[in-house]
Amino acid sequence: MTTLAEDTAARRQPAKRLGISFSTGLEVVIPVHNEERVLRDSVSRLHRRLVVACDVPFRVTIADSASSDRTAEIAQSLARELRFVHYLRIEQKGRGRALRAAWSISDADVLAYMDVDLSTDLAHLSALFEPLLAGRADMAVGSRLAPGAEVTRGLKRELLSRGYNALLGIVLGAGFSDAQCGFKAVRREVIRVLLPLIEDEGWFFDTELLYLAQRNGFSIREIPVRWVDDDSDSRVNITRTVSADVKGIARLRRRTNDGRDRSKLTARTGPARDVSGPTRARNATDNATAHARPARPATAHDVPGRDRLRTGFRDRRPRTTPCDKNLANT
Repeated sequence: MTTLAEDTAARRQPAKRLGISFSTGLEVVIPVHNEERVLRDSVSRLHRRLVVACDVPFRVTIADSASSDRTAEIAQSLARELRFVHYLRIEQKGRGRALRAAWSISDADVLAYMDVDLSTDLAHLSALFEPLLAGRADMAVGSRLAPGAEVTRGLKRELLSRGYNALLGIVLGAGFSDAQCGFKAVRREVIRVLLPLIEDEGWFFDTELLYLAQRNGFSIREIPVRWVDDDSDSRVNITRTVSADVKGIARLRRRTNDGRDRSKLTARTGPARDVSGPTRARNATDNATAHARPARPATAHDVPGRDRLRTGFRDRRPRTTPCDKNLANT
């Protein structure tokens, strides 16, 4: 068990740099709704860490989904004070909706998101981004249930999490261990394929993203993380969330049965391959194709060839869409 002194000392250690030398772009989205209590401290901490640890150009985007408290005021203030921090306003509530709005207009080569409470230790940033920046994986996700993870949370939430992920394995044959850890990153060309397939705009967005990535043959790297539950925030309605998740699982099962879980761009590449990292038992079809890496699907947004990656990260402001009011830093 880590002592408070050991934990404090570890947090004060210099951050390890990612060590990536070529130019590309990284965007970290923080979806928020009425987060005035923690927003300033969390964004400042993340920004400091990225400045020290990241060798590639980056952007932090605060994606505000219809906050009614001082979240917008604080976010706009942070965008004025901190370089590379931007603010995006979405006029409807929903974490998935906020991520969709931010990722749809991003020009970064690697897109990520983190929960605003930063429950996942930022020491894992390098492990999250490096495989994607180096082209060794299509998606990287934090896992609180993979071997080696260190988790501090109450028994009720622990049982709910384990039960939910076990249900995903039984009903959907999910090969990932933790669908809802708020610590994920994905390559831009991959998210361009997956976003049109995702139907949920709320909390189930994470599960749908991971499952559709698996079904469409993209590689997923799981990272055991150190995670401390923010038990001071009890706004999540567990009963309503569980009900929505069960309905979402049933919907994905139906989509799998009728083939609507596959993109037209990946349908020609064969069955999905297994994800990397700690996984559950796979079915016979998955095992037969576990080592057959399908060609990465091409989209209109792809960069043609690894040797032609953009030089630098254009600091482009998000565009205004009919349903999204863009209040980015000017």
